[in-house]
Parts: sequence; C-alpha cells; structure tokens
Amino acid sequence: MPERHGVAIHLISNSKIPIAKRLYSIPEASIYLVRTVWAVREMVWGGNLSCVKDVRWVLINIEDMNKWIEQNKITFSD
Repeated sequence: MPERHGVAIHLISNSKIPIAKRLYSIPEASIYLVRTVWAVREMVWGGNLSCVKDVRWVLINIEDMNKWIEQNKITFSD
C-alpha cells in the first residue's frame, strides 16, 4: 500500500484512482498520533477524540485526529 505524506493511499477496486484512507483502527491511529494504543483508547473513552463505533470496531476519523493535533499545539517562546 503506497503512502503519501504519512497517509495511506488505496485504490478503488480495479480503478487507478487513489483515495486517502479516512478511518483508522485504534492501532493505526496510535501510529499516526505517535501514542500508545492504550493512550488512544483513553483519549476516546475520555471524550478527547471522537470515534465511529460499529458493532465490533472502533474507528477514528483522520479529520478528528488532525483536529486534535491542531487543538493541542503549543509554541515555546524564548
């Protein structure tokens, strides 16, 4: 699976049109956020990170992960 700027790129069936992956499993989200799997679970359980819940799966939207990153940026000044 090719990657572009840290985002997995997928092909739709036999098409050659690449699409960016939108939903990530918790282990994949932990890699994207550079956190442990348990840290991401705690972020979801604590309401700090939204998720999509299916019967069996908990999936994290990449837009929500990017939003969390932006909200938690800090700048160190001299």
